[in-house]
Amino acid sequence: MTPEPGTEIEAVTNEHLGRRLRELRLQSGMSLRALARELGISASAVSQIELGTMRPSVSRLIAFVSAIGVPLAAVFDTAEAVDAAAPAVDRFAIRRAHEVAPIRLSGGVTFRRLSPVPSPDVEFFESTYPPSSISNAHGHFLRHEGYEVGTVTQGELTIDFESEVVTLAEGDSITFSCGRPHIIGNRSETVTAVATWLIVHH
Repeated sequence: MTPEPGTEIEAVTNEHLGRRLRELRLQSGMSLRALARELGISASAVSQIELGTMRPSVSRLIAFVSAIGVPLAAVFDTAEAVDAAAPAVDRFAIRRAHEVAPIRLSGGVTFRRLSPVPSPDVEFFESTYPPSSISNAHGHFLRHEGYEVGTVTQGELTIDFESEVVTLAEGDSITFSCGRPHIIGNRSETVTAVATWLIVHH
């Protein structure tokens, strides 16, 4: 059943996320073991993610899709939904807030796609970081393709780079190369942080 406008849509289940990741990996032609080597984790861990028994962190999810060569936005739709949503020439695309379920990752961090349909070379997201949450619970820095433009709309987010730390308050913006190793987190113990991100691929 489609939720009524104005109601909060449930996050996709771990099983649904896992199935979609497996579907994307198979489409890419990469084997489970090859992906595990690329991610630096065991084949069993990749299998658990694809089965929905292990919820990936933000960093792990981005590393996963980067390794198989698909944009993060691809995780939100099935291939059929992507084809059906593609706008015809000279038309526009619209998707209501209640029509796209967010993805809840490790630590309770959620990602919600803001672009109504996949857009070539550009991804537009909203991320929500609960108190004391981080993009990578293992403490490993993330790097991927393109560059990011982000604006904090609620609370504060901290971005750790290898040689410096930047704290962004509500209304602050940042842009940086995704190839620069980074970890994003919310150091507040009481306030949820929300930000919008534009990821531009080269």
